[in-house]
Amino acid sequence: MSRKDLGVQPAVFPMPVMMVSAYDEKGTVQVLNAAWVMICEMDKIALFLDEDHATTKAIRQSKAFTVSIADREHMDVADFYGIASGNTMSDKFAKSGYTAEKSPRIHAPIILEFPVTMECELAEIVETEHLHAIVGKIVNVSADEKVLDENGKINPIKLNALIFDQFQSGYYVATEQVGKAWNAGKEIMKKAKGT
Repeated sequence: MSRKDLGVQPAVFPMPVMMVSAYDEKGTVQVLNAAWVMICEMDKIALFLDEDHATTKAIRQSKAFTVSIADREHMDVADFYGIASGNTMSDKFAKSGYTAEKSPRIHAPIILEFPVTMECELAEIVETEHLHAIVGKIVNVSADEKVLDENGKINPIKLNALIFDQFQSGYYVATEQVGKAWNAGKEIMKKAKGT
């Protein structure tokens, strides 16, 4: 087997394509495309965002935000939210032509076109020499019924969620289930335990 050194790079794949949004002090929707997002507890999400983003500033002010999963159908606008800056384009959200409504639970916008949204209260902001993380407490998840299965759960195949590729700056979708978690390794576990 041959390996080649590629140097320092953020070599994680897949990465989510998430739309983070909040109201600024004027009530304007600020939104950005973020891949550096991670669930950090069953009811907490961490956003690793630059503190200079207009959306980050809005989260600091409003103490609430939403995180939506971008899907294939809305890839063009999701990408627009990543390349347009709210610091230089004051009406970025309005120019996208998308619609938002205020969450009934928190002071943050839900962008209706994206199929799954987590509504979050600001829990804390962690700032160190190497880290700027916004941690949110998830107070609700809402989903478009078209992405739900017959049991009312989100179906990843129907969701058609975008995946970001940091290696070649591509967008992909995952549309095939290849196994079941906490099951695919059972035979190896049996062998490891000697049973």
